[in-house]
Amino acid sequence: MVRRSKEDALATRNSLLDAAERVFLAQGVAGTSLNDIAVAAGTTRGAIYWHFKDKADLFNAMMERVVMPLQGAMELVEQVGDADPLPALKQSVRQAFRQTATDPQTRRVFEVATHKVEYVDSLCAVRARHLDVREQWMGQLRSVLRKSAALRGMKLPVPLDVAAQGLHALVDGLISNWLLEPAGFDLEACGTKAVDAYLRGLGLE
Repeated sequence: MVRRSKEDALATRNSLLDAAERVFLAQGVAGTSLNDIAVAAGTTRGAIYWHFKDKADLFNAMMERVVMPLQGAMELVEQVGDADPLPALKQSVRQAFRQTATDPQTRRVFEVATHKVEYVDSLCAVRARHLDVREQWMGQLRSVLRKSAALRGMKLPVPLDVAAQGLHALVDGLISNWLLEPAGFDLEACGTKAVDAYLRGLGLE
């Protein structure tokens, strides 16, 4: 009986997160009430408060359920050890582009996180999460660029922070713009060429 109750609770939680993805995408995060999500999930607001503290908590749980493309990229780069991390970075960024373009849930959640969230007071925890993920990614980019330049015995033509910020803006901007109009360009093909060109400009190709 206890096992059944746990299974039911997990099913309800997943149903709420599925509903949140759909409603956030349709209405925006700030424009969605917890009641909207409860109705879409076929349950009650009480069920939401059983599983989540507030809307920001629910949003963050929705994000945690999916390995976002750039988070997955960080994991790949961390596996290279003492080798040149640049090939792993390029592979992981290409994989991030591919995952965004081909996985419906990743695309849906990424679009919510990119275009459907407003940093109003009730969503401060969401903004904090975004900043934390960005800083992790920036730290990874700085580490890769520093190590790759050192292995080549060269100095980057711009300060390390500038090089990392530019690469992050390029990758993030490509994904963000593709989400606005997926038919506008091939994210994986165009994105890969753009990143390669940027790295060549830094002297790392």
